[in-house]
Order: sequence, then structure tokens, then C-alpha cells
Amino acid sequence: MAASIESLLQEISGVADPTEELQSLKLALLSIPVSALRDSVSGQRFNVIFSLLDSNQREQVELCVDILERILKALSPASLAQNYRAELQGGLTHPNETVKILALTQIGRILEHPDAATEILNNHDILQALIQCIGEEKMSVAKQAIQSLSKLSHSKPGLDKLFQSALLKVMKDVMATSDIVRYRIYELVVEISSVSPISLGYCANSSFISQLIGELTGDDVLIRATAIEMVTTLAHSQHGRQYLAQQGIMDKISNMIRGADTDPFSSLYLPGLVKFFGNLAIMDSPQQVCETYPAFQNKVFEMALDPDPAMIGVALDTLGLLGSTVEGKQVLQKTGEKFKAVLLRMSQLASSGATALRVRSLDAISQLLTLQPEQQTEDLLALTESWFRLLSNQPMDMIQNISTQPFPELHCGAMRIFTAIGTQPWGQRLMISTPSFMEFVLDRSAGQTKEAKDAKFELVGSLVSSSTAAEILGSQHYIRLKTYLREGPYYVSAVASVSTEGAD
Repeated sequence: MAASIESLLQEISGVADPTEELQSLKLALLSIPVSALRDSVSGQRFNVIFSLLDSNQREQVELCVDILERILKALSPASLAQNYRAELQGGLTHPNETVKILALTQIGRILEHPDAATEILNNHDILQALIQCIGEEKMSVAKQAIQSLSKLSHSKPGLDKLFQSALLKVMKDVMATSDIVRYRIYELVVEISSVSPISLGYCANSSFISQLIGELTGDDVLIRATAIEMVTTLAHSQHGRQYLAQQGIMDKISNMIRGADTDPFSSLYLPGLVKFFGNLAIMDSPQQVCETYPAFQNKVFEMALDPDPAMIGVALDTLGLLGSTVEGKQVLQKTGEKFKAVLLRMSQLASSGATALRVRSLDAISQLLTLQPEQQTEDLLALTESWFRLLSNQPMDMIQNISTQPFPELHCGAMRIFTAIGTQPWGQRLMISTPSFMEFVLDRSAGQTKEAKDAKFELVGSLVSSSTAAEILGSQHYIRLKTYLREGPYYVSAVASVSTEGAD
């Protein structure tokens, strides 16, 4: 096969229109298993394919990209750096976006490999072109440039090169292009900062992070909204949270939530502020966050009762996130009547209104009601049962009615609530005492989409895995549930058809 690749390369270099030969080469490469490809292409020189990228013929360029993608992926990063560094550098300034993305991806592979990366780190022009790709009009090119450059954060030489050389000025110049490009640079900085406390130190010392934090209180509310998203990403790492706390950012965001009532444009950035604390609560401690920043919890409850769908949606997601942990459940329970009013609102939203909000309500309710077997203390079981009963006078009927509506996403959302309560003894007692509920669970004809079948299968699995199910549901139901589980989610029972002689 290596011989045929070599002969095809010779043919390609000798014709005026190489489209047909490129097609043949592409097919030849596709016929070689990935495992054997490296042996077939190493030692070959593919400069002729790179040279054919300099063409106005789109089909020719795309064929070359397809061929190079397959070949270069098979080569080691060291081999790429030694043999195709100049060609990849040329690809960074090519007018076609697919060529740029190919070059960026392969340079990213080289930068991941410590020995090969030196070849790129010693080449200022390649690194400068990489940074300039962040300013490209095409978002796909900019995203790949960010991804490849972020690989520099994994080594001290890479960080030194990016933040302690002439490249820092290149980054700042590219950053000044526009608001959009500025945020792409922030995205790169946040990604690098998230890797380690050391990489965060480089980003902080270069003033990028203080500049980003300054944007939180800027005059432009849209920029403010984007800044809060970036800061939330920075808070995903523990060292990022420590840094933000040291800089007083948590207090600043809490004060912004307080001040939102008097800002007519707050609806543009308020959801982001609430998401920030929601994420913080899950990563640190719901109790600590809610007690230290009461403005956050008050605002979530307020937003859940707000008529604005954008506000309600964020509140529902945040309540679900908080209530997914035992500590979060206890924090919500402590608020007493406030939370009861919110739960009632969630129930109303789940039963009627826009489908998207109904789905988010159902998801939040299922998170609030979920208790892992090891968490099922008497107090917590009493808490989840009391919440379920607050949803309606007949909560089982209410959720079952939602599950029979002709919207797969509503059906699945309702099934997730049954799955949540299905692991808990009180939930099982409700199920067995609700007329024909077990028949509904075991009926394979309800819900025909793959998602619906998967959701039903998950419910059956939650019942079978519960240590109390056999006793509460009875051995007959339990055996049928085990059979359902063994047969799998997509089982179809064979129906015998009897043909009558003489019938059509």
C-alpha cells in the first residue's frame, strides 16, 4: 500500500488538474486501518499536497485538507514538528478556514508533547500567528486557536513564552481589535488560569484578570453579562475561587444582586450573577454560601415568583442545583413558608405554561426529591415526602397526567420524578396504593420514543435496586419488574398472528 501511495503522489505532482488523483489518494488512505496508517505514511513526503492548498479551486483545497487530516493524525507530534513546521505555519494565514483549523489542530497536538513543543516555542512567528487567529472573523477558527494556545499552560516554558515575552504585547494588541475579540482573549486567559495556581499567577500578574473583573461593573450591561460568565468559569477551580475571594469578588457580586432592584437593565446580567452563586454553592457549601450571601437566596426565591420566563428559568435551574445535595435540601427547608410558596409555583409551572419552563420545573422537582439510598435517614425521607405532597392534593395523579401528554420531553421529565421517589419507601407505598399505577409502569406501549423507553427503564431499575421494593410492592410486581429489567428497554413481545383461510 505504501508503494501505491508513493505512485499516487508522483501522479499528483505531474498533472495540471489533480482532482481525480486526489480522490484516489483519499480513498487509498481511507482503506488503510488507522493502526496501520503510521507505517504506510511515515517516510513519505507530502509537501506536494501542502503545495496544492495554494489554489482557488475549493474542491481541490477541501480534498487536500481531508487527505492531510488523515495523514497528519497518524504522525507523531515530534515527526510533525520536524518535517512540517513550515507548512503548518503557512496554513495559519491561509484564506480558507478549514486549512487554518487543520494547522491550528496539528500545532495544538505538537504543543501537548513536551519534546516536540520546543520546536514551536522557539518560533515566535508561529506563536504570533496562533494568537492572531483569535481575532479571525470565523468563530470556529478562533475557538481552535484558543484550544491550541491553552496547551501552553501545561509547562513553565509555555507560560513564560506567552506572558513574559513580546507575545504579551501581541495578545494585548489582538485584544484591542473589538469587544468580541477581547472576550475571546479572556476566554483563553480563564482556560489557562483554571489549569493550576501557577498558571493563574501568570494570568493575574499580566493584569488580564483584574481587567476582566473590572468589566463586571462597567457601563455596558451586555459586557457585564459576558464578564460574569467568564468569572463563573474561573470559579470552577478551587484555586480560582480562592483568588476571587481574596479579591473580594464574592462580596462585589452580592452587592450587584442587591443593587439590581434599582437598575432597569438588571434583567440582562442578573441571571448570570445568580448562576455564579449557584455554582459556588454546589462546589463549596450551600449552607455557607446562602448564609454568607443572603441576597443570593432571597433573589432566587424572588425570581421563581417573577412573571419573566428568563428569570423563572434561571431560578428553577438554581433551585434544582441547590436541592440536589442533602445540605442544599436542608438550607431550603429552613426557609419554611418562603420555600413552600416557591414549591407551589414550581408545581403550577410543571402543570401548565410554556413547554420549556414545564420541563425545567419537572427537572428541578426531580432533583429536589432525589435521595441516594445512603442518604435516606428518617428526617430526610420525611422532608422529601412532605415536599412531594405539597405539589398537589393528588401529586401522583398530577405527575402521571403530565407523563401521558404528547410531548416526549414532558413525559421524560415526569418519569424522572417517579424515578426519584421510586427509591424511597414512602414513594413505593404511594405507587402501590395508586390504582393501576404498577400496570402503567409495566406497560411497554406507553411512550414510544427511545428517550421515553430509556426513562421508563430507569424508573424500573430504581424500583428493582431498592432494598424495600419487594416487600412494599409485593413479590408478584417485583418479579415482573425484574423481568422487565432483564429484557431491556426496547423489548417487544412477539404477537402471534392467526391467518384465516380465504381472508384477504
